[in-house]
Amino acid sequence: MYGTISDEKTVDVPAAEAWNLYSTLQLAKVVEEALPGLISRIDVIQGDGGAGTILELVFPPGLEGGLKSYKEKFTVVDHEKRVKETEVVEGGYLDLGFTLYRVRFEVIEVEGNEKQCVTRSTIEYELKEEAAANVALVSIQPLTAIMQLSAQYLLRDNNNGGN
Repeated sequence: MYGTISDEKTVDVPAAEAWNLYSTLQLAKVVEEALPGLISRIDVIQGDGGAGTILELVFPPGLEGGLKSYKEKFTVVDHEKRVKETEVVEGGYLDLGFTLYRVRFEVIEVEGNEKQCVTRSTIEYELKEEAAANVALVSIQPLTAIMQLSAQYLLRDNNNGGN
């Protein structure tokens, strides 16, 4: 079973500024600090934020689906196209019958408005047929929350004379 879901948000900051957040480990720090109910902690296992970086995401007890933690690897960090992809490489969704769980963040320039961009998050997944009921665990809501949080962070930084 294969599926994909996505959501997007328009943000009143230049695409380059949004990408400076999305393309680095700073995004993990912002999420970890602001969303403790979603993620207990994020540990950098290896890397500096570029392709090949591995993070371990640890979740609070009682999270839906019983997710405790998983490791994800940055498989694409394309500064030209402003695309970042991560895949779960250990634990979490893989323990629940998923053979692929990929998250893609894109930062898209708004044509004709250099002070605005669109952030898009996409989840792409494959699931073994015998685990098909676990498709209910796939939710864009956490990524929507991250995009909202990121937008607030960028706007606050922008209004405080940031970059």
